[in-house]
Amino acid sequence: MLRGIDVSAYQSSSYGTDGLSFVFIKATEGRSYVNPKLAAQTKHGRDAGLTVGYYHFLWPGNLTAQAEHFVAKAPERAGDILAVDWETTGDGTHASNAEKDAFLRKVKQLRPHHRVILYCSRDYWLNRDRTSYAGDGLWIADYVTAGKPRIQAAWRFHQYTDEPHDTNVARFTTHADLRKWATPQGI
Repeated sequence: MLRGIDVSAYQSSSYGTDGLSFVFIKATEGRSYVNPKLAAQTKHGRDAGLTVGYYHFLWPGNLTAQAEHFVAKAPERAGDILAVDWETTGDGTHASNAEKDAFLRKVKQLRPHHRVILYCSRDYWLNRDRTSYAGDGLWIADYVTAGKPRIQAAWRFHQYTDEPHDTNVARFTTHADLRKWATPQGI
């Protein structure tokens, strides 16, 4: 399995990259927020040779506007991965299953040559999700042994701790395998 992290404006633009194959960077949230460190964090990951992914923190409502905001701000390069972060918002709400699914489909429509995946916690996957739709892959958060999330569904990425920062593994044998998956032909 490959190792990676995810970062947002809370982390440094010069995060550690030793031993990593990928990084997910928070790009946007809702209809207006853009990570002020997005460009610097992207450059740092690319300079280190990492596969780069971007995520959007999903709010309920205005899904088309949120998807358009996300793809307008997330850099676009072949092999980049796009993700929707489906969890509870700061005001205690969350997007519905239908909204989560519609957002994934809209982003896929707007960026048809990119993998578009779902990030959610084990609790969301087991207790809130009713469609099992994760776009091109599931990125599951479950703070247990790396690579052993407690779900039956197939997954691509596993966030297994947030100490000292969000740390993940990917279900690929080599970085070349990850790059090949992330740069599909004809999707």
